[in-house]
Amino acid sequence: MKLEPYRQVFALPGLRGLMTVGTLARIPVAATGIALTLHVTLTLGQGFFKAGLVGAACTLGVAIGAPIAGRIMDRYGMRPVLLATMLAQLCFWPLAGFLPYWPLLGGALLAGLLALPVFGLTRQCLAAMVPEEQRRTAFSLDSMLVEIGFIVGPAFATAAVGLLGSGWTFAMIGLGMAAAGTALIVLNPPIRTEEEAKAALAGGSAPVSRRSWLTIPMLALLLVTFSATFLVAATELGIIAVLTEGDAVNWTGLAIGLWCLWSLVGGFVYGGLPRGLPAPVLIGAMAVLTLPLVLVTDWRWLILALIPSGLLCAPSLSTTVDAMSRWVPARVRGEAMGLHSTAMTLGLACATPAAGWVIDEAGSGWAFVLAGGVGVTVAVVSGLVWRGGSGGSRSPVAKETGDPVTSAVA
Repeated sequence: MKLEPYRQVFALPGLRGLMTVGTLARIPVAATGIALTLHVTLTLGQGFFKAGLVGAACTLGVAIGAPIAGRIMDRYGMRPVLLATMLAQLCFWPLAGFLPYWPLLGGALLAGLLALPVFGLTRQCLAAMVPEEQRRTAFSLDSMLVEIGFIVGPAFATAAVGLLGSGWTFAMIGLGMAAAGTALIVLNPPIRTEEEAKAALAGGSAPVSRRSWLTIPMLALLLVTFSATFLVAATELGIIAVLTEGDAVNWTGLAIGLWCLWSLVGGFVYGGLPRGLPAPVLIGAMAVLTLPLVLVTDWRWLILALIPSGLLCAPSLSTTVDAMSRWVPARVRGEAMGLHSTAMTLGLACATPAAGWVIDEAGSGWAFVLAGGVGVTVAVVSGLVWRGGSGGSRSPVAKETGDPVTSAVA
């Protein structure tokens, strides 16, 4: 595999700055889940169920708020959204360590609702800054950087809570989000290309009908995105359960870290390939390769058995973003990326309780059956209505709306 596709992407104006800020901005966001869990269980002395409720409240807020923030960005630009969400995070996180449980639960919901839209905004800017023929490489790189953020963020939160306490950790998370928002405002990356901006002005101020782009193929894409993160989260819980049953909890970090490494390798290779695959094909393949993990009971063999499915994690997630960027009119790309973030968030939120119940009732290995079964089912169902994707012709939205900006190869 050649490195030239990545060199070409990094050579694009402003890409290095956006990638750097986007990666650093995701670290405090990735730290919030474990920080809240440790605070509720250790500082407040509550159980894991109540800790899970706080995490679920924050997740629910993110799922609701992401498309709203994207829609506002489509109409009024990036800076008003960043200023409002930065202020909300600065109000909540430094005070979170002093709140009793129930006010903390309500505050987590509001903080999620007004979360800094780092993930959707970074991808929206990538779609505007990267030519279509290079987007798959750019989004593969972005998926790899997300993996790094979710390795560093939880590790930072765990160490900070242990050394400084949850109050100081929350304060650093809030300051980190404020710094990330400030950096994005200063960097001011474009959310549309010059051609897209001109087309939007020529189209006047009339909003784009949601029915024109939120079509059945688009809903299939969102369902595939949901299944991808559901599969990843359920598999992760299965890994933890296998190690717990094998009295090897201390090796959990190594097992999950190696799994993330396989994903990074797969994303790197996929981004350099001359041609990609439709999302249902990648998700279906990852799901099929996850199912046999039910047969692996020794955690040392599990680490090796995770390689085939792990290699497809980052490519599966990046190809859904790539398809989304091509399938929607530029004037609603922010809202569409917000819906993509919502689908990912809901997949994570639903996987944990579902996989936990299966593990409690049937054993650790059956979490892999659940993950693979959901992935295969969604891949088959979505494949029946799928059009476009990485190997298609024109996007379904371009066909239905005639938008000159989005009628490119999908």
